[in-house]
Amino acid sequence: MCGIREPNTLSNIDQVKTTHLHLDWTISFEKNLLSGHAILDLISLVDGVDKVVLDTSFLEVTKATFDGKDAKFTMGERQGTFGSPLTVTLPNAIEKAGTSFKLRLDYSTTEKCTAIQYLKPSQTEGKKHPYLFSQCEPIHARALAPCQDSPSIKLTYSADVTSPLQVVMSALHTGVKDSGNGQKTYSFEQRTTIPSYLIAIAAGNLVGREIGPRSTVWCEPEVIDSAAWEFTDTEKFIATGEELLTPYEWGRYDLLVLPPSFPYGGMENPCLTFVTPTLLAGDKSAVDVVAHEIAHSWMGNLVTTESWEHFWLNEGWTVFVERKITGRMHGEAERQFSSIIGWKALKESVELFGHDSPATRLNTDLTGIDPDDYFSSIPYEKGFNLLYHIEKVVGGPKIFEPYMKAHVEKFASKTVNTEQWKAYLYEFMEKTYGQEVVDKLNTIDFELWLRGTGMPPVDPQFDTTLADACYKLADKWDKAREDKDLKQFSPIDVSTFTATQKIVFLERMTDMDSLPHALLNKMDELYQLTTVRNADVRFRWQQLCLQASYERIYPEVVKFVTEQGRMKFVRPLYRLLYKAKNGSDLARDTYMKHRDFYHPIAGQLIEKDIGIKQ
Repeated sequence: MCGIREPNTLSNIDQVKTTHLHLDWTISFEKNLLSGHAILDLISLVDGVDKVVLDTSFLEVTKATFDGKDAKFTMGERQGTFGSPLTVTLPNAIEKAGTSFKLRLDYSTTEKCTAIQYLKPSQTEGKKHPYLFSQCEPIHARALAPCQDSPSIKLTYSADVTSPLQVVMSALHTGVKDSGNGQKTYSFEQRTTIPSYLIAIAAGNLVGREIGPRSTVWCEPEVIDSAAWEFTDTEKFIATGEELLTPYEWGRYDLLVLPPSFPYGGMENPCLTFVTPTLLAGDKSAVDVVAHEIAHSWMGNLVTTESWEHFWLNEGWTVFVERKITGRMHGEAERQFSSIIGWKALKESVELFGHDSPATRLNTDLTGIDPDDYFSSIPYEKGFNLLYHIEKVVGGPKIFEPYMKAHVEKFASKTVNTEQWKAYLYEFMEKTYGQEVVDKLNTIDFELWLRGTGMPPVDPQFDTTLADACYKLADKWDKAREDKDLKQFSPIDVSTFTATQKIVFLERMTDMDSLPHALLNKMDELYQLTTVRNADVRFRWQQLCLQASYERIYPEVVKFVTEQGRMKFVRPLYRLLYKAKNGSDLARDTYMKHRDFYHPIAGQLIEKDIGIKQ
């Protein structure tokens, strides 16, 4: 563990390593907190260890016990978003490296906990019961339990959670027993090593329904029918991932459809992927997000980035595998089409940060920087484009796909940094294919790709077969601002378009000068875009309208950003509304009125976006 560069932890990972974490919690929905204890199984990495330093954030620690004896502990001064170091002084120094020992910490979370969102009954679908869910990525596990909150530390975990409502976790459910007073204790085990950010919990009025041989969908009873129908292809996604890579290791692949305030499209918590209800489009047009989260079962969960400075190794690889899966299931043209959409998202992120921003590097420096501040499409899409480019350069899928599998086998249950990734890429290609392929690799400017700012140095030249009709229609509307011939348009224009094609059409329009309001009005009249159910189409339409300060859309924007809290949608829409004519006060007033609806992570970032907090 020595020698790892890890600027986002306060723990002494160079001296001790956690191998297992046991959590014993009681949930209080009345007080909005978890209380209980954590037991850490640790191993010394050097001789003479006399203290353990752990990451915490807004935790109330009351007692520390070392091998059954009370131990002194101090809570250090808070260091911004990185939290407070908890230093436990060991009664006796551990003389030799490689010595195993246990540490127990009695504690509770507090009202400032950033890892958990508590929902009142009124914020749920059923309106009768409270609900909680966690989100620990990137550095919020320290607000859930005292731990070494770094992806470089991979551990197993177990949990016993006492609650009046059903509990689910990112682990295998091993039992439940009555605890009296209307409470039950739910037990879990995660037997495959994971980083702390993948520890996850949810509790509420949850029901489960089997949707495959190793999959159950969990959600509130009110949405179980639609959720179970929407995700019936889950097993196909898993099986395709196994064909491409290695056998699925985690036993179960369950899905939890969260309440609307969940800030992400999905979170790849092992054994239990969390997904946004915005995926319930009613036509399966948004379920490819599940392919992304399933791909994380190998890329991120099994093979994990060493630190958040190498986050692209989680996400770039996952997008690459996700598109391989959807390409196998829907055809290569669909994979190319998805890549075009990703390229557009990448451009928007680069423009938001600025082409010279260090946030646009794949392998960047996070010294003193909250990884949440750099969260964007860049590690996902720039990372994907690097792997896509390498595949093309070395000779296509026949050469590259065996390497994908070998990458997983090489780094399974380990962590990896960018240099180790590159070294093994070369090692595999030379050993398997010889100097000819190595010479091809040498034509790639890896330094520019990995540490250069801005857009990728190579145009990917994706196949535009499915996009051409979208581009053609967008060009027609663009020209219509001059010739004003609106009779050339009709509902037939988009009658054969998939949801994805509608997205690309609208994205193309957002790259052009803002349309006159009369044209936007006609477009909506013909294509019924304001009433569409697919969240991605709805988002792009509202984006196009806001760019033109089309005030008729403002009430719809307010409705959209207050009925779901997915950051992919709410952050850009709040920014655009804030900048639009007569929109700044509406943006701020809307946010302040609904502030408690948003997840703490989303709220902090929206406030920065619209100038409420700097």
